[in-house]
Amino acid sequence: MKRIIRLISVLTAAWVIAALCLGQASPGKKSYTFHGKVEAVNKSDKSLTVNGEKVDGWMGAMTMDYKVDDPSILDKLKPGDQITATVYAGDYSLHKVQVVGKTAGDSKPKK
Repeated sequence: MKRIIRLISVLTAAWVIAALCLGQASPGKKSYTFHGKVEAVNKSDKSLTVNGEKVDGWMGAMTMDYKVDDPSILDKLKPGDQITATVYAGDYSLHKVQVVGKTAGDSKPKK
């Protein structure tokens, strides 16, 4: 009986931890759409240097280092790529980063 109770406790704790880890922002934080051009990819510290456009109600246009919520995106990005992402009030990380335009040299087929 003690094993069953212990197993239920461990499974419940794992479920709660997973639910907390999957949440990307606290409820109630306002989200904004971010657009910018990648200036540098910094894999060692899991960040991007981005020349970001002005985001009304959040931040003016500027070049800045941003942490990313999904470090695997760093393998897909390079300087010159145009990106879009979600940002949240009070949080300077980029969430759900997507490439929306490649550098001009990438549009040509490779031989």
